[in-house]
Amino acid sequence: MGASGWSYVVAYQPDLDAALDALRDKVFAEGDYWWARGEIPNSAKDYDDRPTTMEELFNDEAVQESGTHSILDVYRVLSDGERPDYGTVEPVSAAEALRLTGTERLTREHLGIIKDLAERSWFGRCAVLHDVQGRPEEIYFWGYSGD
Repeated sequence: MGASGWSYVVAYQPDLDAALDALRDKVFAEGDYWWARGEIPNSAKDYDDRPTTMEELFNDEAVQESGTHSILDVYRVLSDGERPDYGTVEPVSAAEALRLTGTERLTREHLGIIKDLAERSWFGRCAVLHDVQGRPEEIYFWGYSGD
């Protein structure tokens, strides 16, 4: 099947890890991820018997091999200075934002410009998006995962 791109926008909160956790909980509860059953993965929401906990989901051998093609495949936002690793989300730095867009305060209008910052599978990015007055308004999470 290959890796799938995914993206989500959530309301801003200062704790990016807490925002990621809440988003993962929501996606899991709604079944908005691929769940490998048979030869072709299907949307988990199509199954009444889908896993009821994330532990159960990730104990599934097919999920371990193929992932969920969703935000569930990443689990932690990196702190400043940490190196990106499998399953992590790296915030867009002020220097990256400035280099790509000419400003450190990203908005929804910049999404097309920054999307290529997520270039590897099993790795995500996030960016704080600002309103027209420059106040943090949303967090954009995006990346690629799944096999």
